[in-house]
Amino acid sequence: MIKLLPIYQTTEENAAFVEHPDCRESLQMTIEYYKQIGFEPPWIGYYAQLDRDLVGSAGFKGGPVDGVVELAYQTFPAFRNQGIGTRICRNLVQIALEADPEITITARTLPEENFSTKILRKNQFELLGTVLDREDGEVWEWEYRG
Repeated sequence: MIKLLPIYQTTEENAAFVEHPDCRESLQMTIEYYKQIGFEPPWIGYYAQLDRDLVGSAGFKGGPVDGVVELAYQTFPAFRNQGIGTRICRNLVQIALEADPEITITARTLPEENFSTKILRKNQFELLGTVLDREDGEVWEWEYRG
């Protein structure tokens, strides 16, 4: 079973992740991101744990705005192609729906078929179309329809 472990606001609170090679860069980025958007559980970042291994990261791109929240996830390289990304995404959807059953959950991907688009389809997301993201340029936007 995949367990999502919260990423907290300071390096000291995240001692379990500091030395992990797959977490070093994303941990600092997440802590810095909190300074911009705030720290509002459950709308935070997480590391995904399977048994004793950290296998990926996930989170929300801030709290809901007008009833909409965007999620993001990744599987660490050594754990790809094992269905873990699908399970991480499913856990994020569950967290969002438990917090607000009426929330609209979205995700964005590169505008091409890839592993992430397969993961979203497996988790009952529907492609809405192409949008312009101010950080990532042209992307596909998806919405959870479960």
